Amino acid sequence: MTSSASMLKPAGGAGASPLPPRVSDWLRASLRDGSVIRWTGAAGALIPVAALVFILIILGVKAWPAIGYNGWGFFTGRVWSIGNLYGNPTSSGGVEHLPGAQFGALPSIIGTLGSSAIALVVAVPVSLGTALVIVERLPRGLSSIVGAFLELLAGLPSVVIGLWGGVTFGPFIARDVTPFIARNMPNVPVLNYFRGEVGNGQGMLTSGLVLALMVTPIIAATTRDLIRQVPILPREGAIALGMSEFETARKVTLPWVGGGVIGAVVLGLGRALGETMAVAMTCGAALGSVPTNIYGTMTTIAATVVQTVDGAFQDGTGFALRSLAELCLVLMVITLATNILARLLVRRVSGTALPVGRGL
Repeated sequence: MTSSASMLKPAGGAGASPLPPRVSDWLRASLRDGSVIRWTGAAGALIPVAALVFILIILGVKAWPAIGYNGWGFFTGRVWSIGNLYGNPTSSGGVEHLPGAQFGALPSIIGTLGSSAIALVVAVPVSLGTALVIVERLPRGLSSIVGAFLELLAGLPSVVIGLWGGVTFGPFIARDVTPFIARNMPNVPVLNYFRGEVGNGQGMLTSGLVLALMVTPIIAATTRDLIRQVPILPREGAIALGMSEFETARKVTLPWVGGGVIGAVVLGLGRALGETMAVAMTCGAALGSVPTNIYGTMTTIAATVVQTVDGAFQDGTGFALRSLAELCLVLMVITLATNILARLLVRRVSGTALPVGRGL
């Protein structure tokens, strides 16, 4: 008689696979030819694309009523007001909103672009010089220490840098630096933007310099790693031909990694465009103000969102949140356009795409 143990035993013996033979054979063949790894990698590569598309769709759906109501005036208006919280909601074009609601993004857009431009003007040459010094001038031990501090600076929380900028750095700039610049700047149309009242240390210049401090470690660390990959023979050949170290760096080293450097600058620009807390603590929180000089108070898109989101939740109609979604959509469009232009620039300069992916 067959025992109960033998009845429970798989038909194929103790080593039989729990999967059907066809599935098991397909799995073994897929592992051998690497198709499983290829499909897994393809699925992983699609996740960031799917996340980006998902965010854009959600923002677009959420912001669509605000886009229809605000119109093109959203990009030219200067007033950002959710309206009268104690008034009865009204409807315009089928969109419900509080009475007196008015949303203009021009100051935020100008502040975002202006502060990011200041950050890049300051950070790019400093970052390139830092990377060259770390790789080519400092001893190995000292370069490792400086590189570690550089990466540590990149990891500092933005709120810490913002507090330092608002409490210490901004007042120092307003007291000891900007008065000298404002007094001695020539009175010509282009340079008049550097003249006038210097304020109390909160404004576009302080925000741009704080952003430069945050962007410099990103660009410098990436450029340092790129320069280390430059072969030694082209550099030694340039020096053997009589070039100075500066000429070698300008004509051999930096052109060799030019595409990667542009990619590093784009990474830093993305950080500058989207930075929130550090800018909110140093910009002066002037929602409807377009600065008349480089020292004036202003706001950025990210700072406007963080400063007004609490009040937007008090809008029972939800229109204020829809306008914030439209503002975030504008920031995403600016960021995407910047990345696309950078990729096109890299292709025009070096004929290759950025180090990440094939690009456009």
